[in-house]
Amino acid sequence: MTEPSGENTPEAADALTPRPEAGPADDAAPGADTTAPADPARTAAGDGPASADGAARSADGTEATAGAPEAQAAAQETREVTGRDEGARGEAPGDDDAEARGPAAEEPEEAGDAESGAGRDDDTTAEATGQEAPAGSDAEGEAETGDGTPAGNDAEGEAETGNGTPAGNDAAAREVSAAEAELAAQRELRARIEQRKAERGGPVEAGAKLSGTAADLLAAVRAVESGARPVAVPRVETPAPPRPVAAAAPETTVRPPVPPAPVVTEETTASVRQVLGRGGAPETLAGPVATVLGEGAARALQEDPWQLLAVPGVRPEQADGFARALLGPQCGPADPRRVVALTAWLLEQAALKGHTALEIGAVREGLGRLAVPEPDQAVDLAVSEAAVLVFQEEDEEEQDGQEEPAEGGAGGSRPEVPVLLGLERYALAEESLADGVARLIRTVRPEQWDGPELARAAGGHGLVLHTGGEAARAEPVALARQARARGLRAAVAAHTTREGAVTVAGLLSGAAGPGRDAEGALALDLLVVLDAPQLDVESAAALVEALPDGCRLVLSGDPHVLGSAGPGRVFADLLAARVVPQIASRTPDPGPIGELVSGVGVGELTQVDAPGKEVVIVPVRDAGEAVHRTVQLVADSIPRALGVPAGQTQVITVGHGGSAGTRALNAALKQRLNPGPGRFGGYDPGDRVAHSPAPGRTVTGTVVSADAEGLHLDCAGERVVVPKERVESSLRHGWALTAHQAVGSCWPAAVVVLPGDAAAGLSRAWVYTAFGRAERHLSVVHGVDQALPRAVAEGRTPERTTRLRPLLETLLHEDEA
Repeated sequence: MTEPSGENTPEAADALTPRPEAGPADDAAPGADTTAPADPARTAAGDGPASADGAARSADGTEATAGAPEAQAAAQETREVTGRDEGARGEAPGDDDAEARGPAAEEPEEAGDAESGAGRDDDTTAEATGQEAPAGSDAEGEAETGDGTPAGNDAEGEAETGNGTPAGNDAAAREVSAAEAELAAQRELRARIEQRKAERGGPVEAGAKLSGTAADLLAAVRAVESGARPVAVPRVETPAPPRPVAAAAPETTVRPPVPPAPVVTEETTASVRQVLGRGGAPETLAGPVATVLGEGAARALQEDPWQLLAVPGVRPEQADGFARALLGPQCGPADPRRVVALTAWLLEQAALKGHTALEIGAVREGLGRLAVPEPDQAVDLAVSEAAVLVFQEEDEEEQDGQEEPAEGGAGGSRPEVPVLLGLERYALAEESLADGVARLIRTVRPEQWDGPELARAAGGHGLVLHTGGEAARAEPVALARQARARGLRAAVAAHTTREGAVTVAGLLSGAAGPGRDAEGALALDLLVVLDAPQLDVESAAALVEALPDGCRLVLSGDPHVLGSAGPGRVFADLLAARVVPQIASRTPDPGPIGELVSGVGVGELTQVDAPGKEVVIVPVRDAGEAVHRTVQLVADSIPRALGVPAGQTQVITVGHGGSAGTRALNAALKQRLNPGPGRFGGYDPGDRVAHSPAPGRTVTGTVVSADAEGLHLDCAGERVVVPKERVESSLRHGWALTAHQAVGSCWPAAVVVLPGDAAAGLSRAWVYTAFGRAERHLSVVHGVDQALPRAVAEGRTPERTTRLRPLLETLLHEDEA
């Protein structure tokens, strides 16, 4: 551990020491500390100073230096499992915020077992249902709608309906808005899923005898439960001629219009409102129910009240109360409709935490906690009703026809392959993605490209994975420029619009990028995707399906940052499968901040020399003082000492709730930086806002004005209009964000706030992501004592259960055979 730099003069230290202001914390507030909290192990070894706050102080008493399109049909695996349209469950556009996925106190962003999945805040649910949300339900998970952060119980991450219009071939056609682009990409994938489902045949009536693949799937579950060998499920393949490799750009590119949003008639909404009233549910749910369940919503809800669980944010106890009011004595815990709905609901909740499937035992345990009398039978019923799918990957030795070793014989018994349950929506997405990846690998024509390692790999392969930090982003961007110089059609897409990149959703919808060729595929020869860890399985599947045969795909990202807001771990699964070249950048992130962040990535919170006050630690005693010091840093200290205006400083904290969450911090920062009555739905011109056009993505901007059309924002030079009915659900004040909302973006200065109640939400990935958002200066408002170095050292990252890796390995095994 290095000692504080001698270049830190008292004047430099004082430059970032918050000036005293009237406030309850002023009388005993410590100065700005620029030394990272000491690692206990290092301190014990005599490698650094030992003090109460783990910081070294300079001679003048101030704190010293900074511390520490589509998948090829010939390869598509399908299943003959039918019944309810589970793809419609939980798919109401935009009424969720991917933020509440952990039980940590005071709403930490990451908590419990959800390192980077998505969860939701129950604020909107409680208001919509007229019932108080369960205790702890406002806890913020790691994935926010900014990001992040999959749909959840907080409607604050809703997709915005924007004011854009479809773009046509005419150059004068109006551009599609970013919000419609997001929704169009989702609807396009769902339409393909519906088409595949329709091709497999009609629905199986409830309780009817299954046949074919569906029966085999159910038999597999029962066989595993009885200890017998699982039933092998046959693969059904539909041959189709391969699409020829696009050799040249078409004379014209096709930009498909945005599909119209589903229209819910007033008659349907009124009928649903009547049913809700009879069941004692608030009428405000009529719109969401009609949107999710469609034209027959009222009849479906009356016949099966537990379908109310398909509306995001509705809890089982609320659905049970609604069912009791409608059904009376006929309603009971073992009602088949209840157990089927709860099984699907558990898998939807798992998806909010990033899982695309769950082990069958975990589902049974969850059903037991929900007072389902016979969890085993409940799972069998849900499978027979085709509400959920069952998966068990075949053992390679079984595929080769080899017998298992006798019990007690040489070699012992092999580990039992877990049985997984999943929703058809995510199963189709993972299978489509795996098939698409295999197609890109098979159809590329290897070429010899000169240049750095990344260029040589991209020339010879259909898919290349590139890893590195913030500085390494320049490498794949340079690759795209070089490809254009070779006469290839190349594009760069990202989670946010940095480095001139278009967003993935904009690329898929045709709102941005090269458009589509005559066959409907993206008119590209090379696609570079930055921020690849932020790709959820559905977005990745849609992206890969949209690429033509022979197109090269480079996925680039930092594997240490927080994962995607939606379900899946696409980038991590591809890296783990080791089926394509992986190029690790050797470009380090520069300066003291880069050194600090690099250390966090390997589990070390080290001291770094920061002669220019690049990193400053501000110790605090409680959440109130944390808010007070944060406001001082943003409004006074950083602009005065470094010349970075408040508008270029981003505050990052663990969660939305709590006494030092984004809500509290944004309220204090608004009062100091832009006070006003909030006459436009709680916002005033000049307010800094975080706009979530769709779950998993946040764009920061500034309020410009408001009129009958909605709230007008300036988002990095782009004018965005948020309809007034969407303001409450898709906007937050944006002076303070969570790490998942901030991922993919950087600011000249960042203030990371760690109050004492945030300790449970810390992880190495969270710290790495938050610290890495700063370019020139990082201030850490530190009140978690040793919880910070402990979180960095332990590096706990709860795993997400997915199927992509074994699917890829199976496809490659078939190719080799």
